[in-house]
Amino acid sequence: MTDTHAHLLVVDDDERIRGLLQKFLIRNGFLVTTARDAAQARRLLAGLEFDMLVLDVMMPGEDGIALTRDLRKSLSLPILLLTAKGETANRIEGFEAGADDFLVKPFEPKELLLRINAILRRVPQVKPATPAPKVLHLGAVRYDMDRGELWRGTEQIRLTSTEAALMRIFSAQPGTALSRDKLVGDMPRDEARDENGGQERAVDVQITRLRRKIEEDPKQPRYLQTVRGEGYMLQPD
Repeated sequence: MTDTHAHLLVVDDDERIRGLLQKFLIRNGFLVTTARDAAQARRLLAGLEFDMLVLDVMMPGEDGIALTRDLRKSLSLPILLLTAKGETANRIEGFEAGADDFLVKPFEPKELLLRINAILRRVPQVKPATPAPKVLHLGAVRYDMDRGELWRGTEQIRLTSTEAALMRIFSAQPGTALSRDKLVGDMPRDEARDENGGQERAVDVQITRLRRKIEEDPKQPRYLQTVRGEGYMLQPD
């Protein structure tokens, strides 16, 4: 397995740390999805394929050790634990739970990168012949990533070509804030501008329309969020 373009799931209850790790790892060639706790990580693992899990140990509710121990019952996904406790007993507990490596906070970003790459190089390059369908759950709505279809129960929600393109872009990086420039660049050329030629305005209009199809309350979006100063982000369950 190559270290670039691997899909990492970063789980940490500290929003600032999640954001810093995500930006750093993306700059170094990874696809990165984030989760705020074990419960959200489980939902993402159930619907998406990841190459590795970077997991904070000290989290409220189910901690990283407990999550690792439970995931090892059914997953062989590589797991790197991050912790503020560097005592030998803590490292042994993490390895006994099934972690592949252990990194003590605070750490140098370059060391994190080296450890991730070392773990990925040890992973066999074997992929399932028939991977499970990739589905994102957005409350009562679900998005089939393979088919590019949006469903509410048994009813398919019709998407315009631009809405379909936006869903493909967002679903490829759930939990990641995407700038308007990025979205404009990937939208169909004939719909990337509004009638006055404004690209950013066109994106805002398309986001508003898409929220009406996804959100229970489009005026208070839960799944297609605005990230101040950065753009928009799809945050599935």
